[in-house]
Parts: sequence; structure tokens; C-alpha cells
Amino acid sequence: MKELQWDEFQRVQLCAGTIIAVDDFPQARNPAYILKVDFGDAIGVKKSSAQITDIYQKEELIGKQVMAVVNFPPKQIGPIMSECLVTGFHRDDNAVVLAVPDKLVPNGTRLA
Repeated sequence: MKELQWDEFQRVQLCAGTIIAVDDFPQARNPAYILKVDFGDAIGVKKSSAQITDIYQKEELIGKQVMAVVNFPPKQIGPIMSECLVTGFHRDDNAVVLAVPDKLVPNGTRLA
């Protein structure tokens, strides 16, 4: 494993945000949702594609806080432009479990 330098890690803006909208993404190669995540006034609302349909229903995602990288360049994913990377962990069955704060924090709070 290649070591990461502290200044490299500091460049990654990993922030908490609240999912405010979830839409189906039928054009995706693998089943996915389109998420709109509110990161507060300083960052705003960003869109992301998330392959989390195996274990999450749209209704349960609304209002959920997630952790996302907000300073990657936008990435074209099919017909949408993904503006952040919502993070999670792959289980043995390859389903993704979202990385979430265990207590509410203000949207836009950066990982310390």
C-alpha cells in the first residue's frame, strides 16, 4: 500500500450533506439512483449517481446524512453530470453501505 502524505489528504474535501431528492436512474449501466445532496450554503446542492439500490429504498434516503467528496471535478455518468462522490463500503455481496455520521452535523461540515 502506498502511503499518503498529510498534505494530499488535506486536499480531499470530505463533507457531510443531507439527501434532499432521490430519482431512479434507468439509463445507468448498473442499477443506481440520482441523489441531490445539500451541503449547506457554502457548497450548495450537488448531484451524484449512487449504486445503492440493492439495500436502500428511495423513501428511506430522503433526509439521511451522508459523507461525500465535494471537490472532485464533475464526471459525466450517462446523461447526468455527477458533482460529488457519495462514499460507502462494499459488503461481501457487493452491495454498498453508505458512510454516514452517527450523529447529525451541520451540512457542509468537513471530516476532521
